[in-house]
Order: sequence, then structure tokens, then C-alpha cells
Amino acid sequence: MSPGLADIPNFRAFLGIKEALISLSFGGAIGLMFLMLGCALPIYNQYWPLFVLFFYILSPIPYCIARRLVDDTDAMSNACKELAIFLTTGVVVSAFGLPVVFARAHLIEWGACALVLTGNTVIFATILGFFLVFGSNDDFSWQQW
Repeated sequence: MSPGLADIPNFRAFLGIKEALISLSFGGAIGLMFLMLGCALPIYNQYWPLFVLFFYILSPIPYCIARRLVDDTDAMSNACKELAIFLTTGVVVSAFGLPVVFARAHLIEWGACALVLTGNTVIFATILGFFLVFGSNDDFSWQQW
């Protein structure tokens, strides 16, 4: 009897990683769709909300730097990691605040603001999901990329 694919070591883990990548890709696409709808629908037609793309790029940077600098062997939390989480929180809160400020300043409509906030929720949940799935130090860790 020939061995099947399920008998290959780490194949089940690979399938789990593959499913996670597909789910994260789908989440990112849905979040960006909401952002684009908030910008490009004919009733809104303002592209100011695209500035939240900077926050999507900036949000994982402090935590990634802290993970590289800090040894994870200690059980206690340290100041570098806590500062990274604080800075990441500031970036995420700013991403949610910017569309509200734009709507209050009448640069965008409130419907566009709601679409952008929905997109922010989906995108940041996707980013969080990425770090939860690939954040552990195993064979499929993002740190090896």
C-alpha cells in the first residue's frame, strides 16, 4: 500500500497554514473592498479615506521591531514590548479616528466614513489574525521570511 499525502510529516500543518493564508487573503480583500467603496462610489467620490492605507502599513512595524529586539524566553513582560503594543494601539486608534475627523470636517460623507470604518475593522482583524497564526516560533513562523 503506497503512502498517502496525509502520511507525509507536517502535511496536516501545511494544510492548516494554506487555509489560514487563504482566509487572511480573503479578509484583506474584503477590507480593501469596503475602503474602495467608501472612496469610489459615485455618491461619495472623495479619495481622502485612502490615507488610512498608511496606518495599515505602519501598524505592524513597532511590534515586528520589538519581536526582533526582545528575547521571548522571559515570562515577564518588558518595556520594549509594551511600548511597541502602545505605539501599535496609537496607530490603530488613529486609523479609526481619521475618517471620523474627515466626516466632521465635511471632506467625506458619513456613509463613506461608515464604509471606511468597516474596512478598518476587517483589515485590522486580518492583521491580528496574521500575527496569531504566524506569530509562534515554529516551522511556519513569519520571522523566517
